[in-house]
Amino acid sequence: MSPRFDLRSLLERVEAAAPIDAVSAVADQLALLSEATEVSFLIADFSGHALVRLSTAERTPEGTRTRGPESAETVPLEGTVYARVLRTQQPDVTATDRGTCVVVPVTDRGDAIGLLELVLPEPPDEQVQADIRAAGHALAYVIIANRRHTDLFEWGQRTTPFSLAAEIQRRLLPAAFTCEAGQFTLAGWLEPAATVGGDTFDYTLDRDALHVSITDAVGHEVGASLLATLLVGSLRNERRRGLPLAEQVHNADLALAENTAPGQFVTGQVMRVDLHTGHAQVVNAGHPLPLRLRDGRVEEVALDVDLPFGVEPAWPFRVQEFPLEPGDRIVFVTDGMLERNAAELDVATALAGSAALHPREVVHALGTAVMRATGGELSDDATVVCLDWYGGPPRARDSDSGAGRGLASH
Repeated sequence: MSPRFDLRSLLERVEAAAPIDAVSAVADQLALLSEATEVSFLIADFSGHALVRLSTAERTPEGTRTRGPESAETVPLEGTVYARVLRTQQPDVTATDRGTCVVVPVTDRGDAIGLLELVLPEPPDEQVQADIRAAGHALAYVIIANRRHTDLFEWGQRTTPFSLAAEIQRRLLPAAFTCEAGQFTLAGWLEPAATVGGDTFDYTLDRDALHVSITDAVGHEVGASLLATLLVGSLRNERRRGLPLAEQVHNADLALAENTAPGQFVTGQVMRVDLHTGHAQVVNAGHPLPLRLRDGRVEEVALDVDLPFGVEPAWPFRVQEFPLEPGDRIVFVTDGMLERNAAELDVATALAGSAALHPREVVHALGTAVMRATGGELSDDATVVCLDWYGGPPRARDSDSGAGRGLASH
């Protein structure tokens, strides 16, 4: 009989290893647990269309990137078992000529970090499958903890080189693009233009509120990224000071006015949802209106539009009521989703057909659609944030191995 999954032993192996060897430590423990002949980790790349198999194998497939002993093999997602496992968040067990292949998700709070793939000499029983899935969930936390200490995972995810502007922009985005909670699920995605256009999105969750923002800085490349850095940094600083929404945006607006030249501005929406009352408020600083899917119908959420941040010092931004009801799907976008060279994309129609999709797949699908509509030549960043609001009181989340029960796409 194979030994049972032992979290303590796994963590001891990971702590004893260098951060760059954290995945290998988990793989060794899994091989012992399941008698697997092969164990590999595939991390989701930054394009959203592929996985990257990280390893230190001496022999690598053609086209594999290497850096010293590290190798990163890009594996396209479309039409594969990997895509199905990521979409459904359910494991796959398949007999192959090498043995039984087991693929399980590596997910934390709905954020699909990647997949774990094992080849076993014999079909696994239910207990072994459960232990492998538990190990995949534990691996998500191992990756989250160890990527703070090494560039290995970031390097693996970059299937295309980053410009300096893209590097700066990346640092402004949240560490996880998806968050599931008892009252909501939120996901965001950014498709960068050929010359980075200064888009960002952000969110954070505390005991009393969910905070969400989406912003678009004027200009391109490093100038736009630095302008976005100033606004996002200010919004985060004011939020972390515990200030009300009105003061957060007021102070961020002043920061832009005091630290930039005339003509520099950022459009955006900043939202706060009270988790105890379900009451939502928003500031709309010259930004495209959000869309709402409710009872099968898609419509714009009517908001008054104030000036963008940085246009007029001390502008009196209005904190508006945001009409939010249980069952709503709200989508925030930047104008890159709506610009002229994306005219063939009807965002409202695409959203109307998204009801069966997890927000994680909604934002990916909209990002893919805008790239298809523009022939892959975006003239401006295209960013989307999808919020599914379930409502009700604050409560524990019902999950299985990092994925919310009943939330995954079919």
